[in-house]
Amino acid sequence: MFHHFHPYKPFLNKYTKRIIVGTLPPPRFCTKEYKEKDVLFCYGSQDGLLWQALDKIFDLKLVYNRSDFAIDQRKDFLIKNRLGICDIVDSCQREKVDASDIGMKDVLLRDILAYLKKYQMIDTIIFTGGYCKNSPEYFLRKVLKEKNIKFEIVDENIPKVHKFEYDNRIFKTISLTSPSNAANRSIGANPYYKEQKQKNKNYTTFDFRVEQYEKVFKSL
Repeated sequence: MFHHFHPYKPFLNKYTKRIIVGTLPPPRFCTKEYKEKDVLFCYGSQDGLLWQALDKIFDLKLVYNRSDFAIDQRKDFLIKNRLGICDIVDSCQREKVDASDIGMKDVLLRDILAYLKKYQMIDTIIFTGGYCKNSPEYFLRKVLKEKNIKFEIVDENIPKVHKFEYDNRIFKTISLTSPSNAANRSIGANPYYKEQKQKNKNYTTFDFRVEQYEKVFKSL
């Protein structure tokens, strides 16, 4: 079994209002067998599309390498926009060494509720993926159910919005389409994507994400 652990601590401060919540970076971030354009920070995989989408939306002019400058660019953006990153999985075991959420076993979660209680300005959770087994939303729902906390739907349209009450505060959750390329198949089946593709043959799954992410990140 491969011990897959999260190499980065949550990136939060007392001014953080919204947190991005995923599971784990690819296993190579544990073994330090990096790819050329990996960034040594949360969502730093060169294959992931979160930072690429944010780069396009906000014209961040990000660099993609293992330099401190690349890390600082991303941290500066997060701080400026009162965004944080607090992935919900601390570690897991894997039979197959890959990045799939479904392959995680013996999952050890971070205490997400403790972070919400400690950082009193947080009011929104942005999941990097929709609801399925071992997704970040799946694990939060599990934690809330154990505490008898209701998780209520607010908007069923994609990206779906839910809310829950904890620590005498109301939290909103938004479930983004995953920035992983593994989600391209589900995007391809999306009616809106199909409609846009018919109108413009050059429309891509990346364009689909950028449109969705822009609505979420620019409205916060």
